[in-house]
Amino acid sequence: MTIELDIDPQHPAPEQAARRRFLKMSGTMATLLSLLSAPGMATAVSSAGKPRRMRTPSLHGPTLWYGAPASEQNVIQEGTPIGNGRMGALVGGDPARDFLYLTDSSMWLGGSNGTLDAEGQFPYEAENFGSFTMLSKLVIEVRDHGLSGIGDYRRELDLANGYLRISYRKDGIRYLREIFASHPDDVIAVRLSQSGGGTWSGAIRLQGTHGEATQLSPERASSHFSGTLRNGLAYAASVKAIASSGSLSAENGALHFAGCDALTILYCGGTNYTPDAAKGYLDSSIDCLAWVRQNIEAAGSQTADALLHRHIADYAALYGTMQVDLGASTPAQRASDTWTRLQARAKPGAAPDPELEAAYLQFGRYLTIAGSRDRLPTSLQGLWLSDNAPEWMSDYHNDINIQMNYWLPDRAGLPGCFDALANYCLSQYESWSAITRQHFNDPRNGFRNSSGKLAGWTVAISTNIFGGNGWWWHPAGSAWLCNSLWQHYQYTLRRDYLVRIYPLLKGACEFWKARLLTVRIPDPATGKEREVLIDDCDWSPEHGPKDAKGISYAQELVWDLFASYREAAAILDRDARYSAAIGGLQAKLYLPEVSSENGWLEEWMSPHSLGEPGHRHLSPLAGFFPGDRITVDESPPALIEGVTRLLDARGMTSYGWACAWRAICWARLKDAERAYQLVIDNLAPWQIRGNGTAMNLFDIYQLAPHKNIFQIDANFGTPTAMLEMLLYSRPGRIELLPALPRAWSAAGEVTGIGARHGFVVDMRWKDGAVTHATVRSVGGTRTQLKIGTRVREISLRAGESISVTPDSP
Repeated sequence: MTIELDIDPQHPAPEQAARRRFLKMSGTMATLLSLLSAPGMATAVSSAGKPRRMRTPSLHGPTLWYGAPASEQNVIQEGTPIGNGRMGALVGGDPARDFLYLTDSSMWLGGSNGTLDAEGQFPYEAENFGSFTMLSKLVIEVRDHGLSGIGDYRRELDLANGYLRISYRKDGIRYLREIFASHPDDVIAVRLSQSGGGTWSGAIRLQGTHGEATQLSPERASSHFSGTLRNGLAYAASVKAIASSGSLSAENGALHFAGCDALTILYCGGTNYTPDAAKGYLDSSIDCLAWVRQNIEAAGSQTADALLHRHIADYAALYGTMQVDLGASTPAQRASDTWTRLQARAKPGAAPDPELEAAYLQFGRYLTIAGSRDRLPTSLQGLWLSDNAPEWMSDYHNDINIQMNYWLPDRAGLPGCFDALANYCLSQYESWSAITRQHFNDPRNGFRNSSGKLAGWTVAISTNIFGGNGWWWHPAGSAWLCNSLWQHYQYTLRRDYLVRIYPLLKGACEFWKARLLTVRIPDPATGKEREVLIDDCDWSPEHGPKDAKGISYAQELVWDLFASYREAAAILDRDARYSAAIGGLQAKLYLPEVSSENGWLEEWMSPHSLGEPGHRHLSPLAGFFPGDRITVDESPPALIEGVTRLLDARGMTSYGWACAWRAICWARLKDAERAYQLVIDNLAPWQIRGNGTAMNLFDIYQLAPHKNIFQIDANFGTPTAMLEMLLYSRPGRIELLPALPRAWSAAGEVTGIGARHGFVVDMRWKDGAVTHATVRSVGGTRTQLKIGTRVREISLRAGESISVTPDSP
């Protein structure tokens, strides 16, 4: 290999370095971004005092486009999602009657849910546990713009710049509406414009979804509503119209506009939720209506151009941290709309469509930026709902689903988007600890600690935003959440972050130190008995007996937890004696063996399969992924064979999130074609198998005839699998192209992949082999870099990078 060292003397922080790479890539965007961030440059005004139209910047990237609007009846499968991390919307795009289904991430029913049922478990329904619900609906009616009278319709989601464009022609005039959810201005904006002398006339109707009465404010050209849920959560929403010509009025329950050559519609909604257990997660000092109106007025003081530019500058600085090229699609593929391409790719024997597959990966990054910024984390449906009765209350499932939602950010150049999960866990920690102390050892709870000891914290399978739990206790939930929190540290090496999450890691260890049982089992190596520590009565999600001890799922996650905690304590120089005690427990943990009966990695501390062989969950493989205890290059071949056989038994057909998990595991086994097949199956239209991708790229699966469910985890898990196929990492090891499928092998390039232990990687390949790679340190110092069969030691300081060109044979 030829190696070149590049030193950045400023040692940028990870996100600063990512932003710098984006500016270098985007060229002309750099000047624009610097102008927009300067004081006084948010709005451009000519010397005559009229708004000066600025050319919209554009970072080149993929788009999703359609030749027709979404059907409101199928909004969850066809509507276009937008979001700013707090507010979300599904947009229809009908020229005559557009709709936005609007959410706020904290619009939740329910509460602490602290009264157990007859079995010592938590009630699990919308009234007490709670549910994520819609906040409002916005309808925009435009007179004389029916579909029969227009042409050249196009609905296009610009993934690179993060906004929706809807364009069409009517009577020779081009009409355009641009819709975006701005993070810097905290509003959702709809900008109506035209070229050719046309005007806009119609009505804007704001509707609540919990029985509210909408009020009009003619003097503000706005409407609003407010209310309070039975749990005390206060909320409000408002919409305002702004026009430079024509007329605005408010009557008959709607805002009316007539003869406007352009129109801007600004929406904001929110609640008085606060992530503070001491306040009961509600801030009574917040006047929700005054707050949303203030946001709208502040945004309305800027031009529509300035709002869009501020949004694009903010969004594109995140999106631009990763570029993905998996190969070239054909001109015919490029000329087709997104839904046509998805259907064509799914036909037997169809040629690969690598640009579509790259767009799907980037769509996962888009949803990450749109759904996870500085507020609550993404739930089962992310930020997007079609009604107020989502399946499983659109809660936080922590036996795979919320973890899968957060596998992507660090790998995909979006480490800041992980913070929502960390902040959530920290805000719930006090409540989770109190509920564990109060209820876990309830005599009715079949999962209680039989020793009677209790400490620390854990959770039930489902959690809400009010410190509450739902469904069954999930002892290993604390360990798995800590796995996600710890691995984020491994990508960023941020000491301040590690200080924040340390109490969560230690509290989970305290729970497991009190829970583990000592048993004696035969030692095959010596023929004598040995003492091991095992999990108490538990359940291997989500099947098999509910009173099994030593399930592989828990044993692996607890081993991982103990290892993570010990390293965290050493880094922070804390609790040396306690860390040593945890090390002693870790050394005595029973670890899964390979079944003598079927050759699989055991799931129940038994050679027998006690559940469904093809079950959707890969619970016993937690030590293989997301854990690192079992690795292809270091574990005994018999153990890897046991992993492989179990994965084989689970099959290649399941729900989208389960296929994504399988694809990651096959990628770690370096079986590129099986991993790729699972990715392609997830991309296939959902009607083909009852599971798959909808028109808007949301992952859909069929629970029952005529009951089709959107669940967002596969939209994050599948792109994660794609990145794992391109790069494998663990502390001390980075391997490039470990599972490159034939469909992407001709040529490709990716920039900005995160690698654990504080690195970011760019690389190019041709004919299945890496031709150039750059490894940048964002805090990491040493790692091995494997390219093909060659391994090299790399030593860097923060801010340094190494460029590697593999030598020709």
